[in-house]
Parts: sequence; C-alpha cells; structure tokens
Amino acid sequence: MQLTEAPERLLDRVRKLLAQAEDESVTPAEAQAFTGKAAELMAKYGIDRALLAADRPETDQPADRILNIDNPWAREKAHLLSGLASALRCQCILLGGNRPGSKVHLFGFTSDIDRTDVLYTSILIQMAHGLAGAQVPEWSSSPRAWRRSWLLGFATAVIARVREAEHGAVLAATQRGSRGGERAALVLADRSLIIRRQVEDAYPVTRKARVTYSGSGYRDGYAQGQRADIGTSRLSGARGRALTRAPVRQR
Repeated sequence: MQLTEAPERLLDRVRKLLAQAEDESVTPAEAQAFTGKAAELMAKYGIDRALLAADRPETDQPADRILNIDNPWAREKAHLLSGLASALRCQCILLGGNRPGSKVHLFGFTSDIDRTDVLYTSILIQMAHGLAGAQVPEWSSSPRAWRRSWLLGFATAVIARVREAEHGAVLAATQRGSRGGERAALVLADRSLIIRRQVEDAYPVTRKARVTYSGSGYRDGYAQGQRADIGTSRLSGARGRALTRAPVRQR
C-alpha cells in the first residue's frame, strides 16, 4: 500500500488551508470553505494511513494523549474536542477533578490523534473569532448563556461537517464489489475495535455525559459553523435542548 501523498506534505497542505481559515481577514464563508477542504484532505489521509498500517504496523500504532483544556469555556471546548475525535475515529474520556478547566484523555491511532489535534487547534481559533464578532441580542436575559449556546451550536455544525467528510472518504474506500473495498472496511472496523478495547482497559467504568444549554444563541452559532454548505443538514435550536451528538464520556 502506497500513500497517495507523503504524510508530511499532505499535512502541510492541511495546515496551510487551516491557517487561511483562521485569518481574521477572510469571510465566514471563505473560512468554512478552507476548513471543509482541509477536512476532506485529512479524511483521505486517514484512510491511507490506516491501510498502510495494516501492511506495516510500525507506521501507525495505538496511542493516547492527555490534553488540558483551560477556561474560559472549558466544557464547551471539551465538547468540541470529543465530537471531532469521535468523527476522526478516536475516543475521549473527560476526567473529573477540582482544578479549573477540563482534562481530556484522548485515545486513537497516532495518525488519527494527530489529525484531531491539528483540526481542533484550528477550530478553536475560528470559534473564538466567530464568538468575538457575534452580537448578543439586547433582549437576552443572560449574555453568558447566549454565548454558551452559540459555542455549542458552532461546535455541532463543525462536527457534522467533519463527520460528513469522513463518511464520504470511508464510502469511497469501501465501495461494494471491490476487493480493496472489503479489505478497507475490515481494516477500519479492526482499528475501531482496538481503540474501544484500549479505552475499556484504561477506564472499565464510565458514564456518558449529556450537554445541555439554556441560551438562545444556538441557531446563530450553528449558522456560523455551517456557513459554507458541504452537504449536511441544518439544525435549529430550542431553549433547554440537550445535545447528544458525540457525547463525552465521563469517569
């Protein structure tokens, strides 16, 4: 199995696209277009790395990484990280504790953890730019609740877009009737099982966390995150709605 492009070169292209998306001078639509293209390239790269590792296991091993997520908005950032990780075939455990912020234990194959880290870092910058430019309605009784719901809406839209890119890459790699497609499906299923067992060994007892919001900024945040449509459907928010997409596991 040969990679369609050298890993370093492809990731460099991804980083350049994300850097363009992070630039404050670009429009929201342009930022989302750059991010969508980066997600598409990363999805193809993820498939290539998985198939290469099936032949050469030393090129991509199961790994884990603990990330500290600082305030403000640590829980909302953890929700974003968990959703992106899940879309990119990783798993997260949200660790408890009394320290400010959050600590997340990320599990996955090394290439998938790296993809998650690169994308998450960029999306955080874009999300901060978007929130800074968002106007809290004068009638809002709680600006903080409005901003929190905006962040969750933005995160949900971006996660959906990344999941769509990954789904498209998997479908292309696992086309029915092709010998290579059957092999790719088996390789990806095996990797998912390995990571699930890795998480279960490290944390035998977990529970799924449920993220809720009470502010009315969810729809505006979602629209910002979904500005350049890449085929995912729009969602609308309602006061007090629970978010169940890609839930964070909590010890």
